[in-house]
Amino acid sequence: MTQSGLHVCHIDLSQERPDPIDPPADSRGTFVIFWWGDLPLGYQTVSAEELPLSVATLDALRTRFAAEQRAARDPALGAPLIAGAEGAPHRALTLAKVDSAGETLAWLDLHAAPSTQSAGDLSVIICTRDRGSHLALCIQSLLAQRSPPGEVIVVDNSANANAAELCRTFPSIRYVHEPRPGLSQARNTGIEAAKRSLIVFTDDDVTPHAGWTAELVRAFANPDIDAVTGLVLPGRLDTHAQQCFQLMMGGLGGYLEPVLFDGNFFAETRDDGAHVWCVGAGANMAFRRAVFDRIGGFDPRLGAGASGCSEDSELWYRLLAGGGSCLYEPRAVVFHDHRPDWPSLERQIHAYMRGHVAALVVQSDTFGHRGNIRRIFRQLPRYFARTAFESVLNATPDRRRLLRREITGWFAGLSYLMRPGWRRHRSPLLRLETTSLREISAQKS
Repeated sequence: MTQSGLHVCHIDLSQERPDPIDPPADSRGTFVIFWWGDLPLGYQTVSAEELPLSVATLDALRTRFAAEQRAARDPALGAPLIAGAEGAPHRALTLAKVDSAGETLAWLDLHAAPSTQSAGDLSVIICTRDRGSHLALCIQSLLAQRSPPGEVIVVDNSANANAAELCRTFPSIRYVHEPRPGLSQARNTGIEAAKRSLIVFTDDDVTPHAGWTAELVRAFANPDIDAVTGLVLPGRLDTHAQQCFQLMMGGLGGYLEPVLFDGNFFAETRDDGAHVWCVGAGANMAFRRAVFDRIGGFDPRLGAGASGCSEDSELWYRLLAGGGSCLYEPRAVVFHDHRPDWPSLERQIHAYMRGHVAALVVQSDTFGHRGNIRRIFRQLPRYFARTAFESVLNATPDRRRLLRREITGWFAGLSYLMRPGWRRHRSPLLRLETTSLREISAQKS
C-alpha cells in the first residue's frame, strides 16, 4: 500500500460554486470536510478519479446534508435527537418528511450563523507533557478565538516543569505544574485551579476552530445540560498511521448532528455496559463546575499515565448514572493531530483497550452494574472475532495488526480485576461514597 499522504480539504457548500479541490500530485486521495459556513456537515474520502466533484454531486450533498441538519436541529421536528445504542441517534423522521417542511436551505442559512456569545465564563484547561511545539500551536489558536475564554490554564504534567518557559511567552496564560503523573491527576489539578463556572478540557495536540469557545457557550444555553462534547476532526492525514487511525479505527470524530445523551440512553445500554465511550472525546469536552461538586473529579486510576485511557468515559458514566445529561454538539470543532508513526499508533490502540477494560472494572465496582463485566467477557471477545473475520474477508492486514494490539490491551486490562488494592482506591476528588452513587443510580433506574 502506498505511504503517500491523504490530502485534507474543506468545502463550504453554502457557496454557489465552492473552490475546486486541488490535491498535491503525490496525494493518494482527498479527505473532504463539508461545511455550511462554520457549521460542519459531513466528510468523506474522495479518490483522484472522482475529481473534480460535479455540480450535480455538490447539489445532492447540499440537499442531503441540509435535510439531515434540519431533522437534528429543528425543535419543530423533534430535535434534539436522543442517543441510542452505540450512541447512534434515534431517527423519527425521513429526509423526505423534513424536506416537506419547506425552505430547508434558507432554514440552514439562518441556523448556521456562527455564535458571537461571550466566552468569559469559560476556564479552558490544557494538560500537557513534553510536547512544547504542539502546546504553542494550541495556545495560539485559543488566543485567536472569536470569543476569548475567561481564562486559559496550562497544567504541566512533566517531571521537570519543562513547559514553564514556553508559557512565560504568553502572559495571559495561567501556568500550573502538577508533577504527579497521570492525565487524571493533571485534569483534577486544573479543576481546582479554575475560577469560572464552565470548565473546558482540550489536549496539547489539538487546534480549536476559531468559533470553538463561542459554540460551547451556546450549547450550554439549555440549563438542563450538564456537559457538552464536540466534534474532533483530523488536522492532517499525512502518514499511513494517521490514515489508518481515522479511516480504519474511526478517529476521534463522531456524528455531524447534535445528539443528547441522557437517562434514556443510559438505561437502554446499561445491561450491556452503558456505551459512554460514544459520548465524545476528552480532547473536546466541557462541564458545568457544579458537576464536579456533585459527582467528583477524574479517577486517577484511569487515563494516560495510569491505566491507559477512559478517564473521560468513566466520568460520563457517573454523570449519566446520577441523572445528568451531556449534549454532543458538532458545532464545537477542534482539529487533532493523530499519532504520525505506526509504533506510536500501536501503543495508543493497546492503551485504549487496556484503559477501557480498567474503566469497566471501576464502573462495575462503583455501581454494581453487571453489564460492565458482561462487556469485558462477552461483547469484547465477540468484537474481536467479528473484526478478525472482516479483516480476512476484506484483506486488510493493517486492521489485523491493530486488532492484535487491542487483544493484548484487553489481556492487560484483565489484570485490574485481580488488584484488590487498586479496586478499593478512591481519589479525594471522588467526593461521593460508592453507596451514595449506587443509591442515586437506583433512584434513576
